Amino acid sequence: MQPRVLKLDEYWVEREPYYQPTGDEIEIFQAGYRNHLPLLLKGPTGCGKTRFMEYMAWRLKRPLITVSCHDDLTASDLVGRYLVKGGETTWVDGPLTQAVRAGGICYLDEIVEARKDTMVVIHPLADDRRVLPIEKLGALIEAPSEFCLSISYNPGYQSVLKDLKQSTRQRFVALEFDYPDSELEKSIVSRESGVDAETAGLLVKFAVMTRNLKGSGLEEGASTRLLVHAGKLIASGVNPVSACRGAVAQALTDDPEMLAAVNELSSSLF
Repeated sequence: MQPRVLKLDEYWVEREPYYQPTGDEIEIFQAGYRNHLPLLLKGPTGCGKTRFMEYMAWRLKRPLITVSCHDDLTASDLVGRYLVKGGETTWVDGPLTQAVRAGGICYLDEIVEARKDTMVVIHPLADDRRVLPIEKLGALIEAPSEFCLSISYNPGYQSVLKDLKQSTRQRFVALEFDYPDSELEKSIVSRESGVDAETAGLLVKFAVMTRNLKGSGLEEGASTRLLVHAGKLIASGVNPVSACRGAVAQALTDDPEMLAAVNELSSSLF
């Protein structure tokens, strides 16, 4: 019985994604890739980690398979499972197995959200062995030189229950991401949303104000992603205060007092 392998055409990044480096992350990732080292991306929500992975996949000319991890994600979801179709039992590769077979890049986003048994699966791929054991098939797949394993998580959401163990963390080369400096972030928001430089600058100033509230009522401040969302609404004719309320404030919190405080910040600027 031959395993059914899904087509990878949709996982190729055909066009260059817009990405502005904030340090030497591109050089480190490329060096890690050449040396068959797994990569760990650390940083807050919406700071550009996923866009960076898309850019590197395009730059390295490899298919990118992204898995958004969650509480119910199991090892079988990653590796694969038997499915019954048309009266026949067929093995179907999971996204991790697809990436290994194809020599692609597998990006496990927010890895700490996944169940603990997923870590057991990725460990042999994240050290010198570079193998993927598939117990249900009794198979051991060696990763080709083109394969790359990359994971990410947000240190701001760390807890005793959701944190990377040292046995996992020390297998990876880590890249730390943060929001860009104000000038670069203004350029990104303007480029991605279509608003003028002045409006983009005000949005960035608004974001900085919300980030100063982190730990004082907000779990996270406004991300670059949320600023782009607000900018797109503004570029489409929505009042800036309304755009900030819908794209930023409501996305950050449900607390009435914090909503009022964040909305007051945007009103003071626009």
